[in-house]
Amino acid sequence: MKNQLTKTKENIPLCVDCDNSLIATDLLYEACFLLVKQAPEKLFSIPLWLLKGKAFLKAQLAKYVTFNFASLPYRPEVLEIINTAKKEQRTIVLATASPKKWADGIAAHLNCFTQVIATEGEVNLSAKNKSDKLVQLFGNEGYEYVGDSSDDIIVWKHAFKAIVINKKNILLNKVSDYNQQHITHIKPPAATFKSYVKAIRVHQWLKNALIFVPLLASHQFLDSDLIFKATLAFVAFSFCASSVYILNDLLDLESDRQHHSKHKRPFASGVISVLQGAILTPILLGASIYISLAFLSPVFSLTLFIYYVMTLAYSIKLKQQVIVDVLMLAALYTIRILAGSAATDIAPSFWLLEFSLFTFLSLALVKRYTEMATAIESNKTTASGRGYYTEDLSVLMAIGVGSAMCSVMVFSLYINSEVAASLYPSKYWLWGVIPFILYWNSRLWMKTRRKEIPDDPVLFAVYDWQTLVMLAAIFNLFFFATRNFYFSF
Repeated sequence: MKNQLTKTKENIPLCVDCDNSLIATDLLYEACFLLVKQAPEKLFSIPLWLLKGKAFLKAQLAKYVTFNFASLPYRPEVLEIINTAKKEQRTIVLATASPKKWADGIAAHLNCFTQVIATEGEVNLSAKNKSDKLVQLFGNEGYEYVGDSSDDIIVWKHAFKAIVINKKNILLNKVSDYNQQHITHIKPPAATFKSYVKAIRVHQWLKNALIFVPLLASHQFLDSDLIFKATLAFVAFSFCASSVYILNDLLDLESDRQHHSKHKRPFASGVISVLQGAILTPILLGASIYISLAFLSPVFSLTLFIYYVMTLAYSIKLKQQVIVDVLMLAALYTIRILAGSAATDIAPSFWLLEFSLFTFLSLALVKRYTEMATAIESNKTTASGRGYYTEDLSVLMAIGVGSAMCSVMVFSLYINSEVAASLYPSKYWLWGVIPFILYWNSRLWMKTRRKEIPDDPVLFAVYDWQTLVMLAAIFNLFFFATRNFYFSF
């Protein structure tokens, strides 16, 4: 914090803006995404509300959207300023353009404001309207104001002191034109390239490598044309997945903020704004659609569309449905294999799809079990945004272990199938794969029971040395199975 204050004025009221000042987010934009969950039937009314003015839009959103005020990302620097003013027994005013209903909710939660002024009726309390209101209440240069945007310049113009919350110096320079001696500049954490990489979850693109599985399973991985198509499909699917990840984060802001690790995500923490996320989502989706339509088959485009619809349904509603959520997760993994088949025009294998469905159902259940186990440690009866209760842990484990063992059984049956015989001249080598799969599945669930698995079991596998060693061994066994090696007894 850089403080340039050279003189003081006793007992001057402290007026604090809300959006992007007191909290590291904008309630208006968040409300639009919350509306999808809390009153989806009103979603298409937003343009009509906006035509009647911003104040009317906010009033309507306030009718249908309720915030969890305790979970909002409050800025610690601003809370420190408020606490100092409270100790000095100064008047503290929440002055915001947000609807009065939301402002009152924040004030009730923090229990530190003497007065609340906010948008009511047809008057949107921002810019000149806010400035006029504060001057009316406290007089010219009769208040100290905490704000963050160019709309606040006129408010600072009539303030005794300006506290500017902004990541850049441009706004600070504009405010300095009015009062160079009474400015405090607070620089919140700025979004970095790493923040955006984390937001689009580039590390999750690893899951889209499943698109190459049909190519490998059919032994056509040396065909350059098919490799090119599969690579394009991988890129298209990755962009589509990232757009969905961002949308999912925007829809889950409240529940993510209550999660032990997800609260650090760029959107939940406020490092990247909700508006930026709303812009990034269609850009990534548009790039995905372009690649799909321009370079790949209509069947792949249809598969991509089905994946997107399934993911939307999961994000908006189905993730809260018991068992349905994990079945959807397993299906979303499996559809990546189908996408690879569609991109390369390789017919999907029944055995491959069955094996992947049981495997990924087991992994999805590991994820849910871990979330519920964490909820127990936090003395909660359920995880935020989920339909499970802590007493469901034993059932989750039973289904998960059963699914893992079913995947082993499917692979065993595959070895004796005609399909395996046609692809692997020495298919007996494949029997050596089974102990590795059994060990990996058993160890995964053992570590899950011991709470040693992070939220994403796929990422655990990527960084687990035993998993990598087993994958290398399994690869060699598949390679030997393709050779004409025979055993005689």
